[in-house]
Amino acid sequence: MEGSVLIKGGLVVTCDEKGTIIPNGFVRFEGEKIVEVGSGRPADSSERTIDASNCVVIPGLVTAHTHLYGILLRGANLSIEPPIDFAQILQRVWWPVDAALTLKDANASALSASADMLRNGSTFFADTYSGPNSIEGSLDTIAEATRKVGIRAMLAFELTERNEAGEANRGLKENIRFANKCKKDPLTSAMMSVHASFTVGDEIVIKAVATAKGLNMPITVHTSEGLVDLYHNLEKYGERTVERLDRVGLLGPRTVLAHCVHVDEHELDLIAASGSSVAHNPMSNMLNGVGTAPVPKMLERGIPVGLGNDGWIYDPFENMRCALTVHRLATGNPSIIGAEEILRMATLEGATCYGLEHEIGSIESDKLADIVLLDTTRVPTPLTSDSVVGHLVNTFSGRDVKSVFVHGEKVVDDGRLVKISDEEVSKKSSESAKRLWSKLNE
Repeated sequence: MEGSVLIKGGLVVTCDEKGTIIPNGFVRFEGEKIVEVGSGRPADSSERTIDASNCVVIPGLVTAHTHLYGILLRGANLSIEPPIDFAQILQRVWWPVDAALTLKDANASALSASADMLRNGSTFFADTYSGPNSIEGSLDTIAEATRKVGIRAMLAFELTERNEAGEANRGLKENIRFANKCKKDPLTSAMMSVHASFTVGDEIVIKAVATAKGLNMPITVHTSEGLVDLYHNLEKYGERTVERLDRVGLLGPRTVLAHCVHVDEHELDLIAASGSSVAHNPMSNMLNGVGTAPVPKMLERGIPVGLGNDGWIYDPFENMRCALTVHRLATGNPSIIGAEEILRMATLEGATCYGLEHEIGSIESDKLADIVLLDTTRVPTPLTSDSVVGHLVNTFSGRDVKSVFVHGEKVVDDGRLVKISDEEVSKKSSESAKRLWSKLNE
């Protein structure tokens, strides 16, 4: 932490409930907490002053759903029969990747993906890991990497019975062990994760829900991402996916449903009534050809919706742009969703998904000092209080991230990592990817 710091002279986009924007504003923080936000002269002096006169100042962006190990497949050319639906993508790509992952891969990918997110302005992410042959200790080695980078992380191992029932119980024990270990960690927290309802029976889901409640932590599950999930539940249980999750007690205020592409009106009503949240992953959904989640209908019902990347493109600005455009395309309505709603999904709503809205997601007094400074020198048109939200969604990208603070500590300076070198991160990641690709192509 950097003691008392004053960031002054920037266009401050607080992303608070009122959408407050402060031209020529300041943010002052002491240690890990923001103590004052406003315009003019702050009430107290600071040990260090940062001139943000050519910057937009925003809260650290929130990545509501990711898979860190996905970065190891970036650019891979796999010798497989091309998949033609989502189930085949899982069977031919991701499940073999999961099986091949080692603890070293988990560490290297966590370094690389969290560094990528941090450099692009994301200061918090929720990640689920899924390596059946590297369960025990996986969350420790991932946390070790994310702490080296300096990002805020919520971690879990995905429970699944797709290989054998004991795998899920081992994953459950790993989540419990890690949750108890990281209780006092300022940057790292735990959640419970169920892979998807089509790879688990009712008993392990009920056990996971009870455990999450006992440990007072969120629970997340991939929900109707592809039709395979929906059809499985209809065939085996006579229920749609969300109906089944409701029956086994998984829905609730601390539940984050990832994707929710193939959900109907009744399921949306169940999600809203239960207080559950949704992590929307538009770029991944497009990549996998699974469809478009009915996010506008979710927002109409007051369902908190966060924005995730699902382990593909880690630049949150790209994900924001995709979220803005895909729903307009899917509905044929160019006014169905606006930049304000998208920015909220990437900030305060994402924090709300995990019960963190009183700690992160906006720039306000008493919140944690997770702050991003964006360089405005490449913005091609006027940047004002009226235009800045539009620019955040339509103009800015990760390349414009100048500085990032997490928990009051500068972790990105002039676009480069502070706590660990970019070169070291890339070297470790490349070595793991090379081994992984070779194994997958055997």
